[in-house]
Amino acid sequence: MQTVGVIGAGQMGAGIAQVSAQSGYRVLLSDVDKARAEQGKAGIAKQLARAVDKEKISAADRDAALDRIECVDDVSAMAPCELVIEAATEREAIKRQIFEAVGKVLSDTAILASNTSSIPITRLAQASPDPARFMGVHFFNPVPVMGLIELIRGLATADATVDAVEAFGRKLGKEIVHANDAPGFIVNRVLLPMLNEACFALGEGVASVRDIDTAVRLGLNHPMGPLTLADFIGLDTCLDICRVLFEGTGDPKFRPAPLLVKYVEAGWVGKKCGRGFYDWTGPEPVPTR
Repeated sequence: MQTVGVIGAGQMGAGIAQVSAQSGYRVLLSDVDKARAEQGKAGIAKQLARAVDKEKISAADRDAALDRIECVDDVSAMAPCELVIEAATEREAIKRQIFEAVGKVLSDTAILASNTSSIPITRLAQASPDPARFMGVHFFNPVPVMGLIELIRGLATADATVDAVEAFGRKLGKEIVHANDAPGFIVNRVLLPMLNEACFALGEGVASVRDIDTAVRLGLNHPMGPLTLADFIGLDTCLDICRVLFEGTGDPKFRPAPLLVKYVEAGWVGKKCGRGFYDWTGPEPVPTR
């Protein structure tokens, strides 16, 4: 495997492109248009520049990694790729459109993978040209820092597909875990109920934003509180995953908290827009409730 395609140049897609290029792969990066892909590459350049300043990588390694990333107009340019990873927004309809489009140009040996954090892989595979060459490859944010990849095989995923993607992940220096195609896989199946429960606790007046976060951070020795983490993930993404868990299992314990729904309806979706459970626009985050 030499050429990897990444569809989606946002935070996750750019991170996947960065670690792939740093590991020696040629990367084709696309988004809704080339300008958006170029923005993603510019963000990668800033990340690598900071790594040079901290003496984590050399300037030569930075330049080599950036040279390996090529921004392309659309998915039709992905034909040379041996592996294509979709990292678009967590909406099934959008992902299926991408798979149908890119599937028309890929070779009959290329692997198509989704970075979905919760949507069933078997169902997404229906939109791929060959479900045997389709699987989930779930990276974690920020990709260059987080050391884990969840691999999820669908009902039809071939062993050779899993082996190839696992080898790719290990070349990136990541630890690999395997999950069955169940709603939320491993991490989000465990994490989102906790974040959702923090939203229930806040909405019911159990404690303030600051006290909920402090209690979990210090009482459970977590690096950050659940409401802070939800803001970093994106409250819209948290809500999407909660809905997938609820609809996929039918279990009421996964019902999204009304306050989480209300924040998303207000457009207060977290750090990426400057406002969620905290206001992130100032020098220090300030609780919004």
